[in-house]
Amino acid sequence: MTGKLHLVGTPIGNLGDLSPRAAKVLESVDFIAAEDTRVSLKILNHLCIKKPLVSYFEHNRAESGEKIIQRLLSGESCALVTDAGMPAISDPGEDLVRLCAENGIEVVVVPGPSACVSALALSGLPTQRFTFEGFLSTSKRSRFEHLESLKDERRTMIFHEAPHKLIASLHDMCDTFGPERRISVCRELTKIHEEVLRMTLGQAVEYYDSHPPKGEFVLVIEGAAPPEKSAFTLEQALEIINELRNGGLSLKEACKTCSVQTGIAKNILYDAAVKGAK
Repeated sequence: MTGKLHLVGTPIGNLGDLSPRAAKVLESVDFIAAEDTRVSLKILNHLCIKKPLVSYFEHNRAESGEKIIQRLLSGESCALVTDAGMPAISDPGEDLVRLCAENGIEVVVVPGPSACVSALALSGLPTQRFTFEGFLSTSKRSRFEHLESLKDERRTMIFHEAPHKLIASLHDMCDTFGPERRISVCRELTKIHEEVLRMTLGQAVEYYDSHPPKGEFVLVIEGAAPPEKSAFTLEQALEIINELRNGGLSLKEACKTCSVQTGIAKNILYDAAVKGAK
């Protein structure tokens, strides 16, 4: 009989947030797989629990993951914990869950604190629909490509960010989304110095350019506004395109000019004009 993998949510700062069920599971399993055994040991000491700890993190997940799977297949039970929050969310634990699924090993979840959902609840921004984007890349080019792909995203967006990257990320977000886009900057959630600042991206850039960031951050950003409806119908826009073409513009140029005049996307105008010409 195979063992079970328990995904155990741990506090994101306040040890009082650890659930009684989480404590019970940590006490009952055969061993605990931890992102940082030193951090997890503090939780176990707080609970007066002694359990074998094995290291499982980004750079050893392939080797350590296989060893954990073999122990689970032999009948042992394991609790997977991350340094803070839910394991397998923006975390190498997702690979271990996949391996369990491939090997027919049961996985159960013990819900716990989540920094991204906590920040969303505190943000004052729409919560019905949101997208979690994790950490942005340290590479400026990759960061730019990631943000550009979200330029027209209408859902509320959630990012994790480290203090040493915060200012660069805020500048890039401001350039991509515009200085008037609203943001909630959540710092050190559930800890002594918890802080939530609700402002625009332009104000956030100005603030952190003069206030060096400290602690761990979750950024919650307002989604893009829905596109304004054009006062022109598609038929009227096609008439404008015909006039522009009669004036000597190419179809591509006419569609581009008409798009500026009417607010209708140039690809829609181009497709309609080509279809009408057939």
